[in-house]
Amino acid sequence: MDDDDDADIPQLSSHALAALQEFYLEQQQREGMKTSQGFNQYTIGSIEEDWQLSQFWYSDDTASCLAKEAVVAAGKGGRIACISAPSVYQKLKEQDGKDFSVCILEYDRRFSVYGEEFIFYDYNHPLNLPENLLPHSFDIVIADPPYLSEECLQKTAETIKYLTKGKILLCTGAIMEEQAAKHLGVKICKFIPKHSRNLANEFRCYVNYASGLD
Repeated sequence: MDDDDDADIPQLSSHALAALQEFYLEQQQREGMKTSQGFNQYTIGSIEEDWQLSQFWYSDDTASCLAKEAVVAAGKGGRIACISAPSVYQKLKEQDGKDFSVCILEYDRRFSVYGEEFIFYDYNHPLNLPENLLPHSFDIVIADPPYLSEECLQKTAETIKYLTKGKILLCTGAIMEEQAAKHLGVKICKFIPKHSRNLANEFRCYVNYASGLD
């Protein structure tokens, strides 16, 4: 390529290049990928909500409460699965617990930054799971189906029942109480989960065991 050809290639000014680099740096931080300077990739909000995917993160207090409940319910050395509940997963990882293991089943591939603990999950194919996810291999399954519809709940329930040894912690709208009982045999708790942004629909927690949420 001669000098004339080089001259035809658009060049970014140093100012524009610096602005672009700053943009990409902010993107990395928001996605929870930059850890070298102490950025906590497990902080709730490190991966931003995508409303088009019906993502609404829990408040920090709610995520902490649900994470603590999961650890107690799972028991020492327990296995916890978080289905479409990434903020609970993040809070569990913040604890850096050695007495439990956890994985995240999620449609949003941005959460693949969490490595082997991330499992791609599409509720439309509830049993399309990796072979290493054996049936009834989790001490508790926490799930927050992305949509307030019986179809979404019913399909997510298939996954929950496949994975859990017994214990279920479901978070969904108050309007889904009857369907939750129908498909999962869970009962509403006194604890009321809160989101970082106020939602129009009232949310509740449901369990099928004696929990600390009442």
